[in-house]
Amino acid sequence: MTRLARRSHGPRQGERSGFDRRLIALMILGSVLNPVNSSMLAVALIPIGRAFDAPPSQTAWLVSGLYLATAVGQPVIGRLVDTFGPRRLYLLGTALVGAAGLLGTLAPNLWVLVASRVLLGFGTSAAFPASMSLLRSESERTGEKSPSGVLTALSISNQVFAVVGPALGGLLIGTGGWHLIFGINVPLSLACLVLGALWLPRATPPARATRTDTTGMLLFAGSLTAFMFFLMDPAAAHWYLPVLGLVTGAVFVRRELRTDEPFMDLRVLGGNIPLLATFTRQLLAYTTSYAFFYGYSQWLQEGRGLNASQAGLLLLPLSATAIGVTALTGRRGQVRGKLVVGAVCQCLGVAALLLLGGDSPVWLLVLLSAAVGIPHGLIGLANQNALYAQADPARMGSSAGLLRTFMYLGALFASAANAVFFRDGATSAGLHSMAWLLVGVTAVFLLACVADRSLGRVGRDT
Repeated sequence: MTRLARRSHGPRQGERSGFDRRLIALMILGSVLNPVNSSMLAVALIPIGRAFDAPPSQTAWLVSGLYLATAVGQPVIGRLVDTFGPRRLYLLGTALVGAAGLLGTLAPNLWVLVASRVLLGFGTSAAFPASMSLLRSESERTGEKSPSGVLTALSISNQVFAVVGPALGGLLIGTGGWHLIFGINVPLSLACLVLGALWLPRATPPARATRTDTTGMLLFAGSLTAFMFFLMDPAAAHWYLPVLGLVTGAVFVRRELRTDEPFMDLRVLGGNIPLLATFTRQLLAYTTSYAFFYGYSQWLQEGRGLNASQAGLLLLPLSATAIGVTALTGRRGQVRGKLVVGAVCQCLGVAALLLLGGDSPVWLLVLLSAAVGIPHGLIGLANQNALYAQADPARMGSSAGLLRTFMYLGALFASAANAVFFRDGATSAGLHSMAWLLVGVTAVFLLACVADRSLGRVGRDT
């Protein structure tokens, strides 16, 4: 890992002090850019579709576009963070967020709006690997081995903004239209840029130049895009798309294993089965989480007949419960119990979708949102703690980027599920069909948590 230059105001050699609070504030500010945009968009998909006369199968690309970009951007930016340090990548990423906000605010049609989401995805890809790299360097500086308190603060802050997002999105849409949920990125970006320029430590220049594996990036993006086009509109006539995705993916894997400076360092996984299991759990958990979040919010508006503001308010209990669960359990380093309980609750939550209909009482909707917040508060933080314990310290940025990549792959699968099951609108029948799929996904996730015995060792020495 690149050694960060010691700040002149920092502790003298041999001294120990706590984590730099200003850096924690920057980590939080950068890391919330993605969740606040995701949560606001959840209640904006229906109004945007109406504005551009686009069905859910097309507006789903607003979700898929962002997560395709982040799936590609996270690992390459994570590797660049390991090489050049977090400062440059953090500042570049947050500048892209501001540009994406301007483009989205002025978008004349749906596909320009999708382009702004792609740009936003690349911009928000920098914060998490930069934060994990900063955590590792601060841990080395202070001598504190366990950053569980800081990880908890990051997780809670993400939950808080997930709470604010739907309600804020509904308020902005009611006040000035859906354009405002893109415009809010401009002041957030400026805040990150100003504070980052003042507080982020400068990195020691790398010993040698690092080449960009453009071919690897294109192969990875091409493979993902081929699969996504098929999943968004699965049909026998489109058989060539998954074949193209498999072939391109195979070429990508072969290249990445043979090149000295790969786009996605698959050697991070070499021999590290526990870390690979953590990535797999992340994929399964967030397939369900995103499918519920976007599917449920659209159904509330079309299937249940609520407006964007009301749908946003009904998502508040989900994030409020998640905050409480994270606050109560976050400082405990053990992860196995959290993951098993989270998997069980997630399975029960998606099964409850089968009970919903156009006349479902509000109290049931509130109760369901609150219950789904339990796994939301347990699983993400547990996987972050597992990653921190399992990853090679010298490749922490790359590993953190891959963790987010698998999270966004789950979001891509979720977006495809929304597009398929809501092809004719966000109806109760479509919601029920999606629920059966998610029950299967959560069952596999539960088995993966129970079967991984290495999880029992995580957190015991902290």
